[in-house]
Amino acid sequence: MTGRKVLVLTEQDEEVVGSWVYPKASILHRFIAKFLDFLVVAAIYEVPLQITFLAGLTYLLIADGFAEGRSIGKQLIGLQIITPTTRKKASFKESILRNFPLAIAYLIFHIPYVGWLFSLMIVGFEMLLMIGSPKGLRVGDELAKTQVLDHAVFESLEK
Repeated sequence: MTGRKVLVLTEQDEEVVGSWVYPKASILHRFIAKFLDFLVVAAIYEVPLQITFLAGLTYLLIADGFAEGRSIGKQLIGLQIITPTTRKKASFKESILRNFPLAIAYLIFHIPYVGWLFSLMIVGFEMLLMIGSPKGLRVGDELAKTQVLDHAVFESLEK
């Protein structure tokens, strides 16, 4: 016997989880990790160069492609992005797709007077989806076909 745990699903469970089953990552951990990533974007933005806006946008888009599906915030908190159907860690392609809605919010934020409101609506919608989804998925995860997991959980499942 390999010592692996077998998860038995009912028909109702199968409808909720689909063909792949991974536990939902902690919402608090995901919020903290994304906050840390936004701090990196804010730090880049404060550098006195004209290119900082684009550098911040670029980091926001590709952050989850570093260190095998782990942005700086996710590395510090212990989270990881994977593609559940292939069990591969997220690449830059998946990172760009999953962070596209947040990049739109970042771009819209700079529209005078109402930009911050529309940005808040996009980010708020993403948060509500993440909290309400049984798998913790937001629009970006649906676009990229990814899921955020606790790094230790993913590593233990892969052994």
